[in-house]
Amino acid sequence: MEKILIGYQLYSAREEMANDFRGTLEKVKALGYDAVEFAGLFGRAPGEIRKMLDEVGLTAISAHVPYDVIRADMDQAIRDYQQIGCRYITVPFLGDQDRPGAPGFAKVIALIRQFGEKCKKAGITLLYHNHDFEFVQVSGMYGLDFLYDAVPAEYLETEIDTCWVRYAGEDPAAYIRRYASRCPIVHLKDYVGVKGGAQPYALINADGSDDGKNENVAFQFMPVGYGCQDVAAIIRAGLESGAHTFIVEQDQWYDRHPLEAARMSLETVKRLLK
Repeated sequence: MEKILIGYQLYSAREEMANDFRGTLEKVKALGYDAVEFAGLFGRAPGEIRKMLDEVGLTAISAHVPYDVIRADMDQAIRDYQQIGCRYITVPFLGDQDRPGAPGFAKVIALIRQFGEKCKKAGITLLYHNHDFEFVQVSGMYGLDFLYDAVPAEYLETEIDTCWVRYAGEDPAAYIRRYASRCPIVHLKDYVGVKGGAQPYALINADGSDDGKNENVAFQFMPVGYGCQDVAAIIRAGLESGAHTFIVEQDQWYDRHPLEAARMSLETVKRLLK
């Protein structure tokens, strides 16, 4: 049986990464995380990053690579993240014009299939990371399901973001089970509040920064286990469905340091994995 890894999405500590790249990796390792998932390289070369990870003792399990970066040069994206040592590349976000129901969605599906084929040849698995905007109807099914139906599992697997599944009104554990054997990595993210008028997430730029526009006061991200999610049910569903990595992500931290939130989340996940 493959070892179950607990990873940390480095977007959750993006300011720390920008200010002290290696030091932040060392702190993440010291907290007890096994792996990291990148969202931007903060101006560092892939070879430099791989050397740091080896020295610190962290696995680069995956990387969120912006859709525009993939579209601009698929082969270079694969080379960069191969060099870092990533087993997975993840499409993390789609702009308004590319989302399910928008004119560009058909092109997105075709490009994801093409990129997934290239990734497979390179020994990398392509994943798709959802938000809530994929939960609109496309030809009688959710856009997210339409994507996974249109692109074969051999070219695209899932990275279910459990926060946005619940936010969209679905049961995260049930959604993970829907994609049993196609869900190697599960995103653990918790929150309090309800779906409101303002967009609760910022737009993520290629360098890992964001536009800061997540102003929904009815919504607040929380450390895993401190919000509305049934984390035990989610982890159980993941384990039963073939997940080998659970990644902690918290987009905003409010009145605590992001690495303090990371510590709190890790304690919850470790307790539930015992």
